[in-house]
Amino acid sequence: MAAEANVLSDSSLLSRLDRALLPIERVTAMISGIAALSLIFLAAYSVGGRYLFDSPLKGYVDLIEWLMPLIAIMGVSYVQRGGGHVRMDILIGALKGRLLWALELLATVLILALMIGLVWGAWAHVERSFDFALAFWSRDSTMDISIPLWPSKIVVPIAFSVLCLRLILQIWGYSRALLLGLEHPAAVPLVQSVEEHALEEASRMDGSGP
Repeated sequence: MAAEANVLSDSSLLSRLDRALLPIERVTAMISGIAALSLIFLAAYSVGGRYLFDSPLKGYVDLIEWLMPLIAIMGVSYVQRGGGHVRMDILIGALKGRLLWALELLATVLILALMIGLVWGAWAHVERSFDFALAFWSRDSTMDISIPLWPSKIVVPIAFSVLCLRLILQIWGYSRALLLGLEHPAAVPLVQSVEEHALEEASRMDGSGP
């Protein structure tokens, strides 16, 4: 699915909140992309240094460990907005109306419950790693070049908290669609058929789409 094209907007408060959260999600997704790009450059530098100068990048594994939460976690809310996470679109796409919104609502509520638990657990890891009384405010660090780990760990509860906000908005959207019997509700990812998705991608390629 496309990241944004299948999420509709209207003049409702829900839609305004959806659009207000989107810039934050874009920033987190951009941070994730920059971290992934940085990892590519670090790998090239380390391999090049090893073979050309017999001097690989010191702490390369430590830097990978530090960057991985940025790469893996920071973009989750942005992807959730557009329904881009792994899901059974063949089954969901066959459903219509209130049954579809009811199942989407149930799934989103369960995901939110899980994410709240993960925020709590992730923050507990940050607290165990952080201490104002120690050097660099850190109780633990990487093994090679001793990079403090709490900045990397704190990424997880921050990213998951943004995702929780997104899930709350989607629960609101699905509940609204279920109660009002809406066909094309705002602020939730709408299931696209293969044909609709192909047409959308084609319009993007030729410049006629959004």
